[in-house]
Amino acid sequence: MTQAIAPKANQLESTSSVQPEVLKAIALAKAKPEIVWEKLPANFILPDDPVESIAQPLLAAALNESLQLAKLLPSEAIVASNMALVAKIDRKTIVKAPDWFYVAKAYPVGKNVIRRSYSPHLDGDVPAIVMEFLSEEETGEYSTRPSFPYGKMYFYEQILQIPIYVIFDPADGRLEIRKLDPSGRYEIQPLDEYGKYFIDSLELYLGTWHGTRLEQTFHWLRWWGIDDRILFWGSEKAAQDSISIEIEKQRAEVQHQIAQEETQRAETEKLRADEAEQEIIRLKQLLAEKA
Repeated sequence: MTQAIAPKANQLESTSSVQPEVLKAIALAKAKPEIVWEKLPANFILPDDPVESIAQPLLAAALNESLQLAKLLPSEAIVASNMALVAKIDRKTIVKAPDWFYVAKAYPVGKNVIRRSYSPHLDGDVPAIVMEFLSEEETGEYSTRPSFPYGKMYFYEQILQIPIYVIFDPADGRLEIRKLDPSGRYEIQPLDEYGKYFIDSLELYLGTWHGTRLEQTFHWLRWWGIDDRILFWGSEKAAQDSISIEIEKQRAEVQHQIAQEETQRAETEKLRADEAEQEIIRLKQLLAEKA
C-alpha cells in the first residue's frame, strides 16, 4: 500500500504565502482569451505615436518599391506600414501597427474608400508576414505579455497567428525570422549561408544589404528571386536601364559600322569584278583582231 507523503512545512508556507491577486493573474494569463474579429470602431482613436527613426519608413518604402517594380504585388494583395491590425480581445479593441506587413489576398474596399485599418478574417486573409524594425529605444518587439495591452509577439503569435514574424535592426543588420510551428508557437529560423531566408508566401528570399539609398547609409532589407538576382529599387533600375540603353546604342553603332564595311567590301568586289570583265572583253577583242 502506497502511503501519501505529506507536504513539507516550507512547501505549505510557500503556497500559502502567494497573494490571491498573484494567483488570479497567473490564472488569467493561462486562460484562453475571447477573440472577436470586428472592424475598427468609427470612434476609435488611433495612437499618434511619432516615427521612432528615419530608417523605419525608408525600409518599408524600399521593400514595397522593389516588389512593385518586379510586378510581384497582384491587385488583391496589400502591403502597409504603421497601419492598425485589429482584433477584439476579451471585449477590448486591440490594435498593433507593425512597421510593415503583407497580405496575400485582401477583400476590395469601396470606391474612394481609403483603408485606415485591417481586420483579419473580415478584410481578407491573415497577414502572411509582419515586420518590426528596431530603433534605439526598447519598443516591445519581443514582448509576450498575455494581458492588456498585450505584447507584440504575443499578439502576432497567439491572437493573429501570423505565419512569419521578422525583427530587423538596421543599425547592425541583425535579422531574426520566426515561423509558426505546428503547435502555434514561433520558432526562430536559421538563415542560409548568405544570411538570407526563403519566404514561401512570396517565393522570394529576404536578406540584408549594407549601402546607401536616398543619402541614408545603414543596413537594408532586400528581396532576392529564386534565381538569386536582387530585386532592384527604382534608382537601380533606372541606372540599369541607362546602362542597357548605352550597350544597345554601342551595339547598334558596331552593327552599323559592320554593315558599312560589308557594303564597301561588296562595292570593292563588284568594282574588281567589273574591271576583270572589262579586261576579258579587251583580251577577246585583241585575239579577234589577230585572228
